[in-house]
Amino acid sequence: MRPASSLRHALHAALFAAVLPLAPAVAQDRAGDFDFYVLSLSWSPTFCALDGRDNRQQCGSNADFGFIVHGLWPQYEQGFPEFCETRHDDRVPRELGQDYFDIMPSMGLIGHQWRKHGSCTGLSPEEYLELTRDAYERIQIPDELDGRGPISLSPAEVETAFLDANPGLSEDGIAATCSAGALDEVRICLTKDLDFRACREVDARGCRQRLIEVPAR
Repeated sequence: MRPASSLRHALHAALFAAVLPLAPAVAQDRAGDFDFYVLSLSWSPTFCALDGRDNRQQCGSNADFGFIVHGLWPQYEQGFPEFCETRHDDRVPRELGQDYFDIMPSMGLIGHQWRKHGSCTGLSPEEYLELTRDAYERIQIPDELDGRGPISLSPAEVETAFLDANPGLSEDGIAATCSAGALDEVRICLTKDLDFRACREVDARGCRQRLIEVPAR
């Protein structure tokens, strides 16, 4: 029979070995430590129909949004970081956020995206929002998705429209998503320098319906 001290030593060693594999997962979520970005473009008419009735700024009678920025998300090759520790304030000042209402029409959206995703970029709120605009302006929205009339397309046709409008974008670097049978988002993968790149994990999570509606603006 082992002495009590030996048993304690063996137990401590076993516990240490069990906890050790978890350490890298915790250490992963460090600001600035990621592989690439996903620019998520939300089709505003679908959001407003499903979830945005109380959002007058984005969905009111005078609003006319098509694709807006849901977020610019740091990604790992598998998974993504979120809510990283940062030396910057959690709050985005309104005087900063309102300069981006043309692409992110809500302080609630801007603040949440900064806290959950922007905090993991290693950037300040000012730098993150400026980079978000740069990413948005990097993308050419296809003419056939201007939202002037409701249309039905396959998810592949939505993606192909973006591919045709954006030379260098590849079919494994984009994913169209859907909700309730309608176009929800288009997600495009970018390097840290905002060049197009492949992202098979993101692409694999695209919409699998045969046809989806693209509601009019």
